[in-house]
Parts: sequence; C-alpha cells; structure tokens
Amino acid sequence: MRILFIGDVVGRPGRTCVARWVPELRSEFEIDLVVANGENAAGGLGATPDTLKELFAAGVQAITLGNHTWKKKDLAPALDSFSQVVRPANYPAGVPGKGSTVVEVGEGRRVGIINLLGRIYMEPFGCPFESARREIERMRGQAAVIVVDMHAEATSEKIAMGWFLDGRCAAVVGTHTHVQTADERILPNGTAYITDVGMTGPRDSVIGMEREHVLHRFLTGMPREFKVAKGPTILSAVLIDADETTGKAREISRVIKTSE
Repeated sequence: MRILFIGDVVGRPGRTCVARWVPELRSEFEIDLVVANGENAAGGLGATPDTLKELFAAGVQAITLGNHTWKKKDLAPALDSFSQVVRPANYPAGVPGKGSTVVEVGEGRRVGIINLLGRIYMEPFGCPFESARREIERMRGQAAVIVVDMHAEATSEKIAMGWFLDGRCAAVVGTHTHVQTADERILPNGTAYITDVGMTGPRDSVIGMEREHVLHRFLTGMPREFKVAKGPTILSAVLIDADETTGKAREISRVIKTSE
C-alpha cells in the first residue's frame, strides 16, 4: 500500500498547491491513500469546515490537525461531522472531534490515522506517548496499517515517539515546524520515520508567512499581524510504502513539487 502524507497546508496557496499536484502524484506513484495536515489551511492559522471540504475535493482522504485546531471558531461545532478528520488524541476528554480514525481505502483495505500533540514548547495537554499506546491498541483488528502524525515543536520529542512506536505502526511522521527534514528512514522494527514532513504553501516565505512582517517582528520585538505570503508554491510530502500483512513499512521517501 502506498500512502502520500502531505505536510502542513498553509492558506489558499497551500490548498491550491494540493489541488494542482495530488492528481498527478496519484497517477505517478499509484497512491492508495492521501493524508494531509490541514491545521493551517484557513488563512495560515486554523481550519474551517469549508477549507477541509476543499482539501477533500482536491483528493485528500484524511486530514490531521494540531495545536491550531480551535483557532477558527466555526470548526469546533462542526468537527464531529467530519469522520476522516482527526485532532490531537491527547486533548482532554469531551472536546469535539476524535484523535484517531480508520479510513476505508477500498476492497476491504483500511488504514488507521492518529494525531498527537507534543508537549515541549506547546500547550501542556495529556501524555502523547500514553495516548499513542491507547489509540493503537484500540485499532487492533480494525487496521493493520497505522500512520501517526506527531505534531510537535521539539525534534527530540518527535524522535522519541518514533522509537517508542517502532514496530507498533507503519509510520511516525512529524509536522508543525514547516521545514522538511532529511532524516527519513525505516527504523529497526519496521516503522517509517521522518522528523518533519515540511510545508505545503508559499515557498519564498518564512514558514508560509510574508517575510517582511516576520522580519519586522524579529528586528523590533513589536507585534505585527502575519499574512500568508504570495508567489511560487511548494508541496512537501512523504511517500510511504507499507506492507498490509505485517503493518510495517517497506520504504519512505521525500516528495517535493514546486510551481513558479
């Protein structure tokens, strides 16, 4: 089974980039499932029901979120209606949405998707490691192939999660920092890993935002509204080849597409 995981989609440029490249990538790599992190899909901060629907219409089959899940007020009351969207599993019990889902790929084939939120330099929610263990156990018998999105700031926490889940799932992919790392590998017990998948959105930016506004903030320390940048776009993703019998990964490779 081939799974394309697309890194943080930023604003309209990111959504446009997904719509442009997903059909071509599906054909080129014979992809079975497309997953994207969509927590910044609406204006570069948060997601709305409409932006989620736009990503699904572009060919995405499952969407993960992250620390900006609640930035858009109209998402919370609608989140339970999106069966293929997951917010962090270590959020408190009782909040809208769910932390994992099982996606039907066709012909009885199913893939489990789990979203986790790191705690280092992030909001101090429940333990992502215990949440990962719980969600994976819950999926046993439902899906052999499981993909985990570790949405976190610290590389150490992401790497630790990779080792913690090695052999328990097909892949642990990092999101949130918007810069694709070059450490993709198959861990000893068969789990594909990368510290960060990267960003899908404006290429000539500061993690998706207009450079001038971000530089003003760094140079002066004064608040400045950030806006999604314009110009050429980049799609950052990883392609995971998973064995449906063992639930382990055979290969992981980085995918980059740019538009001028």
